[in-house]
Amino acid sequence: MNSIHLILFDVDGTLLLSGGAGAAALNIAFKRMYGIPNAMRHVRPHGKTDELIVQEMFRSHLERRGSESEVKALLKKYVEILPTTVRESKNFHLMPGIPDLLSRLKNRTDVFMGLGTGNIEAGARIKLSRGGLNEFFSFGGFGSDSGDRAELLEAGFQRGEAIIEKIFPRDSVSRWVIGDTWRDVSAGRVCGASTIAVATGGDSLYELASASPDFLFATLENKQAVCELLDGGVRA
Repeated sequence: MNSIHLILFDVDGTLLLSGGAGAAALNIAFKRMYGIPNAMRHVRPHGKTDELIVQEMFRSHLERRGSESEVKALLKKYVEILPTTVRESKNFHLMPGIPDLLSRLKNRTDVFMGLGTGNIEAGARIKLSRGGLNEFFSFGGFGSDSGDRAELLEAGFQRGEAIIEKIFPRDSVSRWVIGDTWRDVSAGRVCGASTIAVATGGDSLYELASASPDFLFATLENKQAVCELLDGGVRA
């Protein structure tokens, strides 16, 4: 093999939609800790890390930044509540084409898949568990690594590259980021990755096109086209 493809997938809006389970868990956690209901009502979470989302809640309702210990405590409470809100979510669903695409990529010996998500790892794993997707991702970069998306992606890439180096020490690694917002595209570019944007979540096709990703799809249902991108055969 001439190159190993290391692909980091975003979670919300790219792999799945939790049907509001994450926001519901944050609302409950914030109310229990600070007595304020519906604290997520002024927050647009798309593409943001959990740390940034929580800080918006503090600024919006308490008119200040949350301390590091307060953010950690709120996210700890959130993770305790999240399994229930995910389980009870009536609108939870996987995004179009995702199970088939992941299965196809898993069968390729030149592809390693990880996560690149603003979710803290515990939260991401809870969401993926309901969709049966954890088996595809043994590593990743998470909101628990950094509140900065580029930094958490870099953490995911470094973890993946450490695994690859043990198996294929003489092969080069090409970095890829797949996400549904301009923030995924921008952060992927900082990390030197090729970017695939998909309009199934936070941003429209027009908004994503304005971010100038390397490749742009309405959905990831055409798994053959995605695979051909890795082989250099198609430009979307």
